Amino acid sequence: MSAYTVAAIQMAVGDDRTENLAQAIRLVRRAAAEGANVVLLPELFETPYFCKDHDYRFFDLAYPLDSHPALTALGSLAQELHVVLPVSVFERDGDVFYNTVVVFDADGRRLGHYRKSHIPESPGYHEKFYFAPGNTGFRVFDTRYVKLGVGICWDQWFPEAARAMTLKGAELLLYPTAIGSEPQDPSIDSSGHWTRVMQGHAGANIVPVVAANRTGTENGRANTLNFYGSSFICDHTGAILVQADRSGDAILARRFDTEEILRYRRNWGVLRDRRPDLYAVVARTSADGSSQ
Repeated sequence: MSAYTVAAIQMAVGDDRTENLAQAIRLVRRAAAEGANVVLLPELFETPYFCKDHDYRFFDLAYPLDSHPALTALGSLAQELHVVLPVSVFERDGDVFYNTVVVFDADGRRLGHYRKSHIPESPGYHEKFYFAPGNTGFRVFDTRYVKLGVGICWDQWFPEAARAMTLKGAELLLYPTAIGSEPQDPSIDSSGHWTRVMQGHAGANIVPVVAANRTGTENGRANTLNFYGSSFICDHTGAILVQADRSGDAILARRFDTEEILRYRRNWGVLRDRRPDLYAVVARTSADGSSQ
């Protein structure tokens, strides 16, 4: 099919993992009832954002993908509602842990998973303590309604990730997110910067972009984070079509026509006129082009 409706869910997360999952299910049901074919939940929505602190106990929150309770529940929900569900979870693979999204098609089949590539480390966002860098590479999933690429939170700041997914055939880019205040400097408000970076990905690649963030205040031992919501959907030119408030649960939805957008992309020529022969520096680690 050419036309589809995508929805972003914004939600606050409490201490009760069972209730967080139940709330996510309620919101997905509402989105589906309003006509959504693809529904995006926030990053790691089952639990408070545990990366505020270094705490070995939080490794117990992870499950292998094949026995993850949230995946079992949401895979069944995708089948029941005939919706595509990318689900963000804390994955345990033997002795290695990942920040992972599993994509369910509209018949409940698991199409595969993506492991977060870019792992941040800053006050309040100590993800390198918990997550190994993803080893899946950037992936595109051919769902019933649309070919979608998924990046996870910090991935959204890297134009290379968005371009790679577009070149792999993505017709929609999704970014489940957990972002808010910066404990080291309360004057920093990155919400506008955060939004504009992803608008740039949409406009540069001519592909709609959807970001789903959490809201609320979450306290850790050393840091408190105030998540600023502001989830949004933008079109293939980067224009914001709908954006949530900084607080409160929300369901955002917009309809897109894939064939119309692909015609626009073809006619605009941004992929036709690429010069990969000039881009080797992007794959190097220093500005002078050396590998060191």
